[in-house]
Amino acid sequence: MAKKLIPDYLDKLQVYKAGKPIDEVAKEKGLTKISKLASNENPLGPSPFAIKNMTSALWDIHRYPDMHATDLKNKLCELYKVKPGNIILGNGSEGIMAYIARAFIQPGDEVLTAEQTFIGFHILATGAGAKVITCPRTEDYRFDVKALAEAVNENTKVLYIANPDNPTGTYITEEEFDYLMKYVPKHTIVILDEAYFEFAQSSWDYPDSMKYRYDNVITLRTFSKAYGLSGIRVGYGFANEEFITALHKVKLPFEPNLIAQKGAIGALADYPHLERTIRNNTKRYYETLKFLDQKGFAPVKSITNFVCFKTGSSEASDYLFNALLDRGVIIRPLKANNLPDWVRVSIGLKEEMKHFFEAMEDLLPEYDKKFGRPSDQPKKA
Repeated sequence: MAKKLIPDYLDKLQVYKAGKPIDEVAKEKGLTKISKLASNENPLGPSPFAIKNMTSALWDIHRYPDMHATDLKNKLCELYKVKPGNIILGNGSEGIMAYIARAFIQPGDEVLTAEQTFIGFHILATGAGAKVITCPRTEDYRFDVKALAEAVNENTKVLYIANPDNPTGTYITEEEFDYLMKYVPKHTIVILDEAYFEFAQSSWDYPDSMKYRYDNVITLRTFSKAYGLSGIRVGYGFANEEFITALHKVKLPFEPNLIAQKGAIGALADYPHLERTIRNNTKRYYETLKFLDQKGFAPVKSITNFVCFKTGSSEASDYLFNALLDRGVIIRPLKANNLPDWVRVSIGLKEEMKHFFEAMEDLLPEYDKKFGRPSDQPKKA
C-alpha cells in the first residue's frame, strides 16, 4: 500500500473557523452598524497604557525583540510572586498549548478531557496524532470530575481542563479539583486553561491555581480576553522550572513579538482599566441573562464574558445566527464544539447588547413560528 502524504488523523480535522470579522459582514450585508458578539473580546478595547507602549515600540520593529521577554516576565513575577524560570510566554495561550503538544504528545498517546470543550486543544492534540478521550458533562454542563477521575489512568499523557470552560462558561470548584488530582498520575500533564481567569476569580469556590504546586500542572492565561489584546496574541504559562525548560527547547524564538511584549507590559500597569472591564461585564452579563430568561431561553450560568443557550436544533441555530447577522449582530454557533443546537453570545458594551436585544425582539416572532423553544431547556441561570 502506498504511503499517504496526509496522515489519517488529520483527515478527521476541520479547519478552524473564527467568528466573522466586522469588515466581512459590512461588505456582505451592506451594513454600517455592526456589533460583534462572537469572539469573547474586550469591548472596551486595550488599555491606553498598552496603546502607548505599542505605538512607541513601532520605532524598534527593525530589531528582533528580547528573546527572553525579560521585562514582561519581571512584571508577571511581581504580580504572581513567581520566578522567571516558572514562566513561559507564547502567541496566546494556544501558542503554549502548541509547545506542549510538540514537546510531549506523540502519535498514539492518550489525551483526556470533557466533551464539547475548547476546540483549540482538541485540534492540537489530534494534529499530533493523539487519541483524544472525552468524558460526558454533568447535567448542568460542567466538567464531570468523577467521570474524569474514573477515566484517567497510567496511559493518560495529558489531562486538559478549561477552567472556566469555553463555550459553556462553567467551572470546576476548588473542592472538585482537589478530588480529581488524587487520581491523576504524577507523570500525567494537567493543563489548566484559565483564559477567563480575571472574570472568574470573584467566585468564592473557584480554585486559585497559583496556590498549587504540583510538578505536573501548568496554568495557562492570556492577554486576549480581559486585557483586550486579542489582536497581538500574547499568553503566558506557569509551571515548575523543569517543565518550563522542556517547553523552551521546542519554543520558537522571539515569541511573543516586540509589539506584543510591550502591549502586555502596558496592560499590566493599568489595573483600573481591568476593573472597568470587569464592572462592565458583570452589569451587561446580568442584563443579558434577564433578557434571555424573559424570552424563554435558559442560558447556562457562566462566570466569564459570554453566555450560551440552547436553540433546540441545528436548523434553529443556523436561522438565529443568520437572522442576527442580517441585522448586524455577530454571534457564535457552536457546531464546531459538537453543540449544533446551541449558540454563544459574548458580552459587549451597553449599546452593543441593546443592539442584540432589539435584533432578537425583531426576529423572534418569525423564529417562534418555525422553532418555538426546546423542551429540554437547561435549568435557569
